[in-house]
Amino acid sequence: MTATITVPTAPSRRRWDALHALLGGRVAPWVVGLFATLVSLIGIGTPSYWGDEAASVLAAERPLPVMFGMIGHIDAVHGLYYAFLHVWTGAFGTAEAVTRFPSAIGVGLAAAGTVVLARSIFTPAIGITAGLVFAVIPQVTRMGAETRSYALGMAAVVWLTVWFVSLVRRRSTSRRSWALFAIASAASMYLFLYLAMLLLVHATWMVLQRPGRRVMRAWGWSLVGALVLGAPIVIAGIAQREQIAFLGRRDYATPESVLVGQWFQTPAFAVLAWLLIALAPIGVLVVRRSSRQRRALAMIAVWALAPTALLIIGNTLVTPMYNLRYVTFCVPAVAIMMALGLRTLVDLLPKRVDRAVATAVGVALVLALAIPVLAEQRGPFAKDDGSDLRQTAEVVQAHASPGDAVVFDQSVKPSRKSRLAIDLYPQAFAGLDDVALETSYRDRPELWDLAAPLSEIHDRLIGHDTVWVVEGSSTSPNVADLEALGYHVEQRIPVHRSIVFELVRS
Repeated sequence: MTATITVPTAPSRRRWDALHALLGGRVAPWVVGLFATLVSLIGIGTPSYWGDEAASVLAAERPLPVMFGMIGHIDAVHGLYYAFLHVWTGAFGTAEAVTRFPSAIGVGLAAAGTVVLARSIFTPAIGITAGLVFAVIPQVTRMGAETRSYALGMAAVVWLTVWFVSLVRRRSTSRRSWALFAIASAASMYLFLYLAMLLLVHATWMVLQRPGRRVMRAWGWSLVGALVLGAPIVIAGIAQREQIAFLGRRDYATPESVLVGQWFQTPAFAVLAWLLIALAPIGVLVVRRSSRQRRALAMIAVWALAPTALLIIGNTLVTPMYNLRYVTFCVPAVAIMMALGLRTLVDLLPKRVDRAVATAVGVALVLALAIPVLAEQRGPFAKDDGSDLRQTAEVVQAHASPGDAVVFDQSVKPSRKSRLAIDLYPQAFAGLDDVALETSYRDRPELWDLAAPLSEIHDRLIGHDTVWVVEGSSTSPNVADLEALGYHVEQRIPVHRSIVFELVRS
């Protein structure tokens, strides 16, 4: 079978050349980056916080000595992000839109970097296409509205790769340049430990480019430096590996997770994305037959696919380590492969079809499939299959009176405990007596509050004729316990996942 390459007509060629010049300009990546940020900002404050975001906010809110004590034995791999968020929330507060805003900026920076990288190793058109596709990939729009470090991690890896490609292309042997690159590479590991896998991606590029012994030697010393500087966080992560032991109890490492959930979230988007990804090597190896692009594709493919493969293998043979969110940093490479696949389709179209228009139609199709996903991601209960912490706090605020007691369900895993509502939205509980609280998260080197079971604190209910119980189900041991003490259910208010009970002393 012989592939036919589209040769544009003269008017089409002139339009394409003009577009090519525009796309290659300095402003283009930042226009795409702004677009990506604006997409992520849509409805950014609408969903309630959920457990992982609660960990970020509660870690950031505590005094620095307490925070450093906490990351000394849990969540060290997120320590740099928590420190940043401590400064950010100290300046701007802890509303959802405020704490998620840096992630939207991170998405914009990552999109701009994707454009710069893709056009430097492929073409300007591939760069813009990849940046636009990246902006609407469901995992990107999800992480762009998440108070976690994943969006900033994407920005870090893509700009590190831009820097790395530039150093190799210039055949740089500058000790200063490679030392700074080593420091930046190590710093990315402190932002998120799994970003260390980017070193494998860069090694692939170095081997394929073969820039000469002096450059290889300079890179080798830089690699050693990055590993030495990153060793403390690697050691801390290994020492704290029990904190992700829960992954072994959850069936995350499935074909559905890998093929759909981790990047694309819906089957329709996944089918289109994987079709384009599969077409990428066909275009490079068969249609265009470019040796330069072949080497670039190899690096991008390793970046897109190898981390997932390594985590799945490690998850199976060593210890639980795979989570759908952990490979978010691969999405820039996924977007570039999708852009290459779209270019392949355009190249195979009949000659009379305008390539620029065809590319725009392809990007529009990707956008159309992304819109329903974005709408779902920005619903009020979009996080963690229905987190309703803010809405629960609003219900309590609307109905409770100062001096009432409040009790929270403690029968679920910590990241889903309804107690998080009072920590994240304390103003809604002003004037209420949190009778079960033993030690606030602000005063202990752990993620969460220390609270006593209701069965052990009956004496603290003396003087409280009304108790509000926030539960995760209608079968509440707290309600039964209070009924045994002479209270009765005055009202039951379903929220979404949670239920608020008002109990009054009979």
